[in-house]
Amino acid sequence: MYKAWRKKDFKLIYLVYILIETRGTIMTKISNWNFLFFAWFLASVSTLGSLFFSEVMQFPPCVLCWYQRIGMYPLAVILLVGLFPFDPKVIRYSFPFALFGWVVSLYHNLLHYEIVPESASPCLQGVPCSTVFLNWFGFVTIPLLSFISFSLIIIILMLLRKKVAK
Repeated sequence: MYKAWRKKDFKLIYLVYILIETRGTIMTKISNWNFLFFAWFLASVSTLGSLFFSEVMQFPPCVLCWYQRIGMYPLAVILLVGLFPFDPKVIRYSFPFALFGWVVSLYHNLLHYEIVPESASPCLQGVPCSTVFLNWFGFVTIPLLSFISFSLIIIILMLLRKKVAK
């Protein structure tokens, strides 16, 4: 029992050592195309997910959800066009959409988690912006999924911009 624990412990220490030693080279080994592909993949999954929730699950989108869709749907197309062939200018064209969607999703999350009062909501008619249709693990909601997606796309675009500038 003791020897088995020591082998596992050694493997963990070795894994941490490898991660520390290769920290600087991981970023250089990932190609620009892969960064852009991952951003496109996130935008496509988010687009298909929002369509699934509204068309298949019949969750009606609120006003803020529509604004977030305005930011996400073009990203799936713009990033795809920038992939074939790789065009570094795609960062310039896609970043405003991602930033717009991120700001709207941040505001939507503040409404959703009742940090901003419902009276400050633009959802005056139809579905209220604070309606919870999905609640995974007690805290993962549709606006949070949107916020995470926009945040990851922005981070990837910023890393890609830094990498292309070198």
